[in-house]
Amino acid sequence: MSYTVAIVGRPNVGKSTLFNRLVGERQAIVDDFSGVTRDRHYGVSDWGGRNFNVIDTGGFVAHSDDVFEKAIRSQVDIAIEEASLILMMVDVTTGITDLDDDIVRKLRKVSKRVFIVVNKVDNAKRQLMAAEFYGLGFEHTYFVSSITGSGTGELLDALVEEIPMAEDLPIEEEEVPHFAIVGQPNVGKSTLLNALVGEDRNIVTNVAGTTRDAIHTRYKMYGKDFVLVDTAGIRKKSAVKEDLEFYTVIRAIKAIDEADVCLLLIDANTGIESQDLSILSTIQRKKKGLVILVNKWDMVEKDTNTLKYYEESVRHRIAPFRDVPIIFVSAKDKIRIFKAMEAALQVYENKKIKVPTSKLNDIMLPIIEAFPPPMVRGNFIKVKYITQLPSRTPSFAFFTNYPKDIKDSYRNFLENKLREHFQLSGVPINIFFRSK
Repeated sequence: MSYTVAIVGRPNVGKSTLFNRLVGERQAIVDDFSGVTRDRHYGVSDWGGRNFNVIDTGGFVAHSDDVFEKAIRSQVDIAIEEASLILMMVDVTTGITDLDDDIVRKLRKVSKRVFIVVNKVDNAKRQLMAAEFYGLGFEHTYFVSSITGSGTGELLDALVEEIPMAEDLPIEEEEVPHFAIVGQPNVGKSTLLNALVGEDRNIVTNVAGTTRDAIHTRYKMYGKDFVLVDTAGIRKKSAVKEDLEFYTVIRAIKAIDEADVCLLLIDANTGIESQDLSILSTIQRKKKGLVILVNKWDMVEKDTNTLKYYEESVRHRIAPFRDVPIIFVSAKDKIRIFKAMEAALQVYENKKIKVPTSKLNDIMLPIIEAFPPPMVRGNFIKVKYITQLPSRTPSFAFFTNYPKDIKDSYRNFLENKLREHFQLSGVPINIFFRSK
């Protein structure tokens, strides 16, 4: 499911610092100056095995005539509308200000969970000062220091408790694969959808949506049944300027959340670019199946080895996650588009793979015995038992005597061997080391 958290507040209370800490990287510019964040930033956070989207917003000033602050107000409204939960940040060193009261009045009209996050609480004196913010009247109030990380663990624990577990979600009467068509603008996403659907519209069911939304289309033909989700192009964050476009980007990210498999379209003329890799990284972090479609292949001058060399260059760019179907298509000319759907359906089946424990151990234990993990502090690391865990993504537990000492390089080795012996193409894999 898609769960989105928006960070709002007046200028210079530390929203971007908290955002950077939640997503685990320095995406937002941070400075001790009001108004640094004029555009919204969005990322993915993970805590306790639960992931969610995070939106950072500019500082909200209710009644300003400044052109930038007017734009920020509109952006904040969009973020609040799209959010499942709202973190309102305030500053303990200034107390409750008129600008804080303006935001509180706005949030009281929203029927969504609101957490008050009191920032810069980094000593005992400020702990006492922070008690003032209980007076805002919200049920959840947390004291943090976004710079040092103090208190953010408690905040995140409470936040992920709000995310419904899979078993709490409504069960769909009919389980149909959902494929999200994603990519940069103008790579041919809508053309691909139209080519697949054709003109005979009675073979599909259109789910409600607008031009700003991800458009869901039911494909039911030739013995195949799945839902295609056409999304808006995802630009680099620095290129997203208009409120409407930001709205569509957030909807596209939510479509990835709700998809079983993502069809990542890249333009054959430009090759795989940094923004394509950024979208691919989002798909991987959200543990979605993946098929890469190289579109506009009809426009590329070719010789005997063009396709081979092009595919090798794409796999080199997406390393280490090389085990992905790559299909060369022309949505305009309907070349290999049905092969692309076959690949997506196969990845969907791969995600549901269940490997018997006996087979898993019969294949993997001899490999581990022949190529054991490196010794640590003079101790031999022995893997004694392997089993697949019950989860929506193929997950494998390796029981060993020193689980914390196994390096990422050996984890990658095990993943490659799992992919080599089992049908896991296009599927993310989770590997856990547990004590035995």
